[in-house]
Amino acid sequence: VDADAPLSGHVLALLFEKSSTRTRFSFDMAMRQLGGASITASSGDMQLGRGETVDDTARVLSRFVDGIMLRANAHSDLIELARSADVPVINGLTDYNHPCQIMADLMTLEEQDRTLSELTLTWVGDGNNVAMSFINAAAKFGYRLRISTPQGYEPAGQDIERARSQGAHIELIPEPKQACTDTDVIIADTWVSMGDTDIDIRMKDLSPYQVNGALMECARKDAIFLHCLPAHRGEEVSASVIDGPHSVVFDEAENRLHAQKAVITYCFNV
Repeated sequence: VDADAPLSGHVLALLFEKSSTRTRFSFDMAMRQLGGASITASSGDMQLGRGETVDDTARVLSRFVDGIMLRANAHSDLIELARSADVPVINGLTDYNHPCQIMADLMTLEEQDRTLSELTLTWVGDGNNVAMSFINAAAKFGYRLRISTPQGYEPAGQDIERARSQGAHIELIPEPKQACTDTDVIIADTWVSMGDTDIDIRMKDLSPYQVNGALMECARKDAIFLHCLPAHRGEEVSASVIDGPHSVVFDEAENRLHAQKAVITYCFNV
């Protein structure tokens, strides 16, 4: 427990519509280390999973806890929860983005003595919710972002254009070796997310986008590999890369805890 225990007497509700390892443990340990407590519930534990509205759930929980973290299937559920709750609501992941993950990722790069505004980051694979968070953060932190996906897997064009209008430098480069040439950071994520049903099609389409030794050789010699985990060795990344010298994925995973502590203390105004 942190010496000053700034959240003594505070409780954070952890609500999971999707299963989790890093999000669950990092938020729970963050509250413990800050002197507070957490209560964890999945959809099956709550009336929310049996038809109770998000609005009613938010209003009831606001009477019991000091904040709510939601790991949601739909981003719209998060928005409705935040509008209805009288306490802070934290985005633990939605189908649109994953901002807490990006905070840990950028922290990890800074730990490696990298200046974010001087970096080129390359996202390889499916243009999913984590990729969207890198897009959303690009203007604020000033890094150059390259996105390499198969046709049809690109992030939403309107979000890219909005980020560009805010000053973000974002390139779409379908060919992965070209996208990774002289890059400082290569980022990958699982090809099949929870709820995806077109598994065989996705595996076929994304197979040319595996981050392996040949792709890492296109990057700078001191390039860093990031992956939010869980990883599937032999699919989106080879074992030689994720377990090799360029990988900082376990530092990245640990930093979820520190990023979560920052988010919580900000939301609780301590």
